[in-house]
Amino acid sequence: MVTVSPAGPRPRTIAPRSTPALVAGFLAILVPLALIAADVLASRVGPGPDIVVGLGLIGILTLVALLAGLRPDDLGLARSTWGSGARWGLGAAAVVALGYAVGLAITRLRASVAVVGTPSWSAAMISAVILIPLGTVIHEEFAFRGLLFGVLRRQSGRRAAVLGSSVLFGLWHIVPALAGGPTNVAMADALGDGFGGTAMRLAGTVLITGLGGVLLCELRVRSGSLIAPCLLHWAVNAGGVLFLLLA
Repeated sequence: MVTVSPAGPRPRTIAPRSTPALVAGFLAILVPLALIAADVLASRVGPGPDIVVGLGLIGILTLVALLAGLRPDDLGLARSTWGSGARWGLGAAAVVALGYAVGLAITRLRASVAVVGTPSWSAAMISAVILIPLGTVIHEEFAFRGLLFGVLRRQSGRRAAVLGSSVLFGLWHIVPALAGGPTNVAMADALGDGFGGTAMRLAGTVLITGLGGVLLCELRVRSGSLIAPCLLHWAVNAGGVLFLLLA
């Protein structure tokens, strides 16, 4: 007697949604281009409307993250990490505040930055509390330490994510370094505005911000949250505005 077992349903073969390397490469190009476009648009509309540009960019980056299949924990946005992110971020911000306080105690340093120009109290507070977080910090951190870091870590691991997102973060600052502003004007006066001075200024900007990106990534990894690098980034930028005011 021969027993024939019933044939079960054949397993379906599901094609992969996309190749991880292609996704990482595409985002590595798309995200900086989107940031450059948003920066150029923000420089044309001026303070105030540029916040709308920044918030719109966050919406676009969120859509890209969803299409890339990133989860909240990939982006550093899991609710379970909020407390850790706040603790690490506030601790890092306190170190930055201490550094600025030490700088204010150095007379020669105060004199060197005083020539940059002093904003009014109202302008400084609006910049520190509203313009910097909504117009700069949140979308930059979401782009580099959230979206790019998340997809690169998925595809190549932590070291590649730190290196890749930090290099792109440094290169991204070439565009702001070519713009106006008191800091860039002061650096141009110190280094010269010719080819050599501009090259030195851009190289220094890329190096410093690239190393800053490594620090922000490390904070992101240790806290598990995007909140921590956001708070440190905000403390550096907003603290710089207040430092100029107090100096």
